[in-house]
Parts: sequence; structure tokens; C-alpha cells
Amino acid sequence: MIQQLLTFITVAQHRNFTRAAEHLHTTQPAVSQQIQTLERTLGAQLFERTNRSVELNQAGRVVYDYAKQIIDLYNHMTRVVDDMIHDESGVLRIGASFTFGEYILPQLLAGFVARYPRITPSVSINNTRDVVDHVGLGLLDIGIVEGHYVNDKVSVEHLADDMVFVIGSSRWLNRVSADDRTRDRLEEQTWILREEGSGTREVQEHALAVMGIAPSSILEIGSTQSIKECVEAGLGLTILSEAVLRKEVHLGTLQILDWPGLPLRREFSIVMQKTSFHPQSTHLFKRFLQASDPVSSLSQK
Repeated sequence: MIQQLLTFITVAQHRNFTRAAEHLHTTQPAVSQQIQTLERTLGAQLFERTNRSVELNQAGRVVYDYAKQIIDLYNHMTRVVDDMIHDESGVLRIGASFTFGEYILPQLLAGFVARYPRITPSVSINNTRDVVDHVGLGLLDIGIVEGHYVNDKVSVEHLADDMVFVIGSSRWLNRVSADDRTRDRLEEQTWILREEGSGTREVQEHALAVMGIAPSSILEIGSTQSIKECVEAGLGLTILSEAVLRKEVHLGTLQILDWPGLPLRREFSIVMQKTSFHPQSTHLFKRFLQASDPVSSLSQK
């Protein structure tokens, strides 16, 4: 059945029996036989066939969605069993939100790979919502995110705290006296924020609410590094994590703007799929993260 489902998925993706056979390194008659066997088992035709291509019909689209889930579960099962036989090895699929993934995770991975050289990490960096959803679907083994996006398919554990500050370019802040740093003056500025759905955007909006600021102009940018460069160029103000600012603050190109109620504390969290079985590599990485105190260790380097 697994081979039939794999063949079915391949035909659906290539929309052609011959191309699917080439991809699977088999013959077109063998592919046709696999599909016919699957259709007989299910008691339903799955494709609408034309001279040039095949298209999923309504039943086929339903089977396609379930087939992908079955294959994912099968692959997960084989990885767990393999871990029971071959300890501390295999591929580890890690997801991380941008702040953690770009500024903290690289140093942690170096230490983890040095300790477990037979584990091969594969890293996907995305916004919090996508990381959590992909962990819930089993497309990632573990995620590290900021924010509190809810998904009932994952469990969430606190990993570390981070501090979040209002940041402006040194040139702008040096031109504006402390007396001129009023709420009205700040509302006139362009605020450069991350995109909706990111954990950073969530904390940025919370910080603005704490400050009582309703920006008259918002510029959305989907890259933390680009936001920093825009602020350095004097395009506006932003709110970012301590973890991403140390270099620029140390060099004096960015400065922290003091404001009552700030900085804010936010959390980095570990997310894992709600299941009793996880690959050994996932458990090892989770324990490594929890023992590393990632934000504090970064500040000491």
C-alpha cells in the first residue's frame, strides 16, 4: 500500500504516467498497474485521463491529501524505529523563527554538531506561525519560536527570555533632545516593523501599546537585518530584540531609546508535535537547547 500511495502521489504531482515512471525509475506499465490496484482497493477512480495528462478528480484530491499524511507518518515511524537501533544519528529537521534562527541558532548548532557528529541538522527559518504549523503537520521535528501562536497539534515549552527595546539611528537620536522625545513626536515617525504573523511583529505591537503610540506611518519589512539597515539609514524607528542588536549598539550606529515600561520581556519557546514518539535526535537537541541557556550564553561571547 505504501508503494501504491507513493506512486499515486508522484503521478498526481507530475500529471503524467510516463514522467512519474521516470521519476520513480520504473516503467510506465508498472506505474499504471500500481494506480489500477489502488483504485480497485478503494473502489473509486482517482484520475480524469486525457491524451496529454491526467488530473485528480474529486475522490483523487481527497486521497491525495490523506496519502501525503500517511507517507509522512510512515517516514516518521521508520525514523523512530531506526533511532532505536542506531543511537544518536540521522537527520534532524529544525524550524526557527527569524530572530532565533538568524542570530542565536548558528552558534548553538556548532556546539550540537560537535557533540553529535552523526546527526545531520536541516534548518528552516520562517515566521512563528509557519514554524508552528509545520511542526504540527510533522514536516519539522522541533521548532524554536517567539510569540504565542496557538496550534492544538503542538506542545509548547519555555526555553529562554529575551529583552526588546525601541531603537533609532544614532544620527536621529543625537539630533532630538530628550525633551523632544514625546509621544506626539514619536507618532510622527515611520515605524519599521516585521510582517503580520511573525513573533517579532506581535511583540512590536505590544510594545507600541505599552508606549501608547499609534504610528501614523508603518513600513513592513520581512527581514530583521533589512529593518536594522533601514533604521541605520534614518528611515524610522523600530522595536527589536537585544539578541539582534549587540553589534550595531556596540559600534554606535544604533541607539536604545529609553521609555517608561520598556524594555519588554518576551519568550523563546520550544514547540514539538503532540505525539508519544519522537526521534532520538529530537530529544537530544531539545535537551541540548535547555542546557545551553542560549540568550545568556550569547551575551557572554
